[in-house]
Amino acid sequence: MGITIALAGNPNSGKSTLFNALTGSNQYVGNWPGVTVEKKTGVYKKNKEIQITDLPGVYSLSPYTLEEVVSREYLINEKPDVIVNIIDASNIERNLYLSTQLSEIGIPMVVALNMMDVVERNGDKIDTEKLSKMLNCPIIKISALRNKNIDKVIEVSLQAAKKGEYSFIKAFNPKVEGIVTDLENILSGAGISEYKRWYAVKLLERDEKSTAMLKLSETDKKEIESLVKKAETDFDDDGEGIITDARYNFISGIICQTVKKGRTGLTASDKVDKILTNRILALPIFVVIMFFIYYISITIVGGPITDWVNDTFFGEIIGGNLKSFLETAKVAPWLTSLVVDGIVGGVGAVLGFLPIIATLYFFMAILEDIGYMSRIAFILDRIFRKFGLSGKSFIPILIGTGCSVPGIMATRTIENENDRRMTIIVASFMPCGAKTEIIALFAATIFIGSKGWWFAPVCYFAGILAVVISGIMLKKTKSFSGDPAPFVMELPEYHLPLPSNIIRTVWDRVKAFIIKAGTIILLATVVIWFLQNISTKFEFVEFSEDSHSILEGIGRIVAPIFSPLGFGNWASTVATISGLVAKEVVVSTFGVVGGLGDAAVEDASWIKYTNELFTSVSALSFMLFNQLCIPCFAAVGAMREEMNSAKWSWFTVAYQIGFAYAISLIVFQFGNVFVLHQAPTIWTAAAGLVLALILYMMFRKPKEVKEDVKEAVAVNNK
Repeated sequence: MGITIALAGNPNSGKSTLFNALTGSNQYVGNWPGVTVEKKTGVYKKNKEIQITDLPGVYSLSPYTLEEVVSREYLINEKPDVIVNIIDASNIERNLYLSTQLSEIGIPMVVALNMMDVVERNGDKIDTEKLSKMLNCPIIKISALRNKNIDKVIEVSLQAAKKGEYSFIKAFNPKVEGIVTDLENILSGAGISEYKRWYAVKLLERDEKSTAMLKLSETDKKEIESLVKKAETDFDDDGEGIITDARYNFISGIICQTVKKGRTGLTASDKVDKILTNRILALPIFVVIMFFIYYISITIVGGPITDWVNDTFFGEIIGGNLKSFLETAKVAPWLTSLVVDGIVGGVGAVLGFLPIIATLYFFMAILEDIGYMSRIAFILDRIFRKFGLSGKSFIPILIGTGCSVPGIMATRTIENENDRRMTIIVASFMPCGAKTEIIALFAATIFIGSKGWWFAPVCYFAGILAVVISGIMLKKTKSFSGDPAPFVMELPEYHLPLPSNIIRTVWDRVKAFIIKAGTIILLATVVIWFLQNISTKFEFVEFSEDSHSILEGIGRIVAPIFSPLGFGNWASTVATISGLVAKEVVVSTFGVVGGLGDAAVEDASWIKYTNELFTSVSALSFMLFNQLCIPCFAAVGAMREEMNSAKWSWFTVAYQIGFAYAISLIVFQFGNVFVLHQAPTIWTAAAGLVLALILYMMFRKPKEVKEDVKEAVAVNNK
């Protein structure tokens, strides 16, 4: 039989892990109507007739956040057949608050006690039989992370849906229960029977959004107001406080009767956190961890595999054999060049970096899975807050290290609109998978060996610095002023990484990268090859560095714009422009324009070519411009969708291009003087002015502070 199951629970309760385990790949991710909160639906992998909806993680059903509004409107309006309330058993007291609210809706409910393995490891015990009686619903002990007992959730849910019975949790003391009953009677008299208890509680809480849905007479409204006012007087509290107090008193009683703590003191996670979240040590530890991840990914593990992929696989097996086959088959030379130099050379240059990117994704997935990245969000909240950003901004920025598009979409969790817009603007400053290719290219050709160990970490931390600088500057403007949104998040227990989770995460990101290589990058490479091999007279020309191709013509026209940044040659200009479509195309553009064919990036031809185009300073400038500039057309589309405003979308694009240009100008001009010891130029003076402007915008007083000072002076003068 076809039924709909709604998964509801607190953030980090394991709700999404359970959803993924139940649905596998049979899921769809979209948006809830009218809002930018992610909607996840899927079907049970063992029975396609069972639809599962993963509601946003919420702590309550009070309408304070978009997630809470979306969750309760879905439950009230869509009426799923059964609610599965996922509870983090290791934090059961806090999780039960939502359970008491869910039971009042009038939909059969099943409680899934998740993370029971953590409870047992801590030596705690939960009397599930007694808990089931007190909550008036079935309870299943599960571990979503380890796939323990998850099918039982569906089995019990089907039974609950078939019975169609529900019993609300008797969470209130007799006096409060009496008031709720009186309100229910008024609703019954007004002909309201559906969700009667839910609305009665909401009336006592003075929940305007819920009660606005009720069509009550003036007489009923006056009677309700009289009851609520009397209750508030009797309890010396407002209606919401009365209900909240009653719920927590009930929950305290449940905990006393059903939960026994095995041992007191610090847990293993708490002990680890004393070091990893230490006010002094936390940030240096994070820096060291990220340095080693990049070092291992590019130098030790990913690098050697990339060498083999480039040299042997794309160089000899694919490129060499394919070229021999085409020449033997007497295929036209231009078509052979297109296939070998254009398609294999271009796409191969991109896919050749896949081992480095996959290694990077692997380590990042481990940090996410064990719970360390949640701590980093907590640590950086303290730092970000000083610069006008919330720790909530770190999550989209972190996700953006895989791909900027989901990073931009992840800003939906930020309630404050100013903070959300600012995070969208800065989220793509971190090196994503595509930008990592450019880092790896220069690490292999410009910054070779021991002198290049610092290049990748510098790019990573330059991204963080760019976020901080932009946060400070934007927060000083009227459009972004105000206190950052408060940041409350659950810190999950540390646990060993689950191989299936790591593999799924890495595969999802690698698959997206491969699909992009087979579509956008393939198309872009072919277009670039044709532009490179067709003259301005629209005639095919043999490849030559001095050939007057359309591509060269475009590059030479635009090149002067980038001359102050150190890469005013037409090849680098064309690579930068093509990178606006997709950053993965930058490396393949160099391969096609340089006529490098299927040569490996570490090959002498690549090293010679890139060193002809760049110095160490101009290479860093080029990297930073491409890192801080708009990431790709797909990301721009995501910005437009999330901003929901053409004005703010264009501002974001303009800011990113302008900021990238300013930083690259400063790096190249001062790098030339202080590193390469060249004489300063007029552009060095311009870079000094730009630096002075950035410092002024960072350290000037916000407009609101200036106005407050003026008012204070005026008052004192009086």
